Amino acid sequence: MKILSLNVGRPRTVDHPDLPGHVTGIDKQPVEGPLRISAPGPKGVGGSGVAGDAVCNKQHHGGDDQAVYAVAREDLDGWERELDRTLPNGAFGENLTTEGLDVSGALIGERWRIGADVVLEVTCGRIPCLNFQVHLGERGWVKRFTRKGAPGAYLRVVEPGEIRAGDPVEIVHRPDHEVTVALQFRAVMTERALLPRLLAARDALHPEALKEAEKYVAKYGGGERQTGG
Repeated sequence: MKILSLNVGRPRTVDHPDLPGHVTGIDKQPVEGPLRISAPGPKGVGGSGVAGDAVCNKQHHGGDDQAVYAVAREDLDGWERELDRTLPNGAFGENLTTEGLDVSGALIGERWRIGADVVLEVTCGRIPCLNFQVHLGERGWVKRFTRKGAPGAYLRVVEPGEIRAGDPVEIVHRPDHEVTVALQFRAVMTERALLPRLLAARDALHPEALKEAEKYVAKYGGGERQTGG
């Protein structure tokens, strides 16, 4: 398991009728590194946890619980075959393109050591947005990405440091529950009855996902409405 590519984005203005004048950092390009990885601060204030990487909409992106975004190269390869087009590393706006790691199958709260110093913790899956769709230029992309259910993972920074492309990834902690990134994504996006199951990962969950799960349980209760796996 390793970091195949370390990717950063610079601010650019989108020329698209659905997003006129929109400034985004989603167009991430591979860099050699090393780059500093550190906690950027609370959402709404902090941006990316990767030095030199732009987060232009801090209301919805960035912050401590979405400091780094990872996508498996294997998932990009699958989309290449499905879309019949090339998807280079960074194409999904990810900071880390991994190899040999089941990113969407990772457990919420799972911790990865990258290189010698950095430790990251999985918090949630990526929620697709119009900016993502415009960036890829695929009609109906948000719905298609959601149906696939392999969103990649956001991570918070537990131990800061420097990383570079080629660094090994070691899973150093796997929590004692079965809440994967893919399950969390399904619960939030398409199968609300799964929300009570997210509470097993309570403290490690992204705070917004935790709030949704708690609201659902307060309104509907728990186990009797749980379905799926």
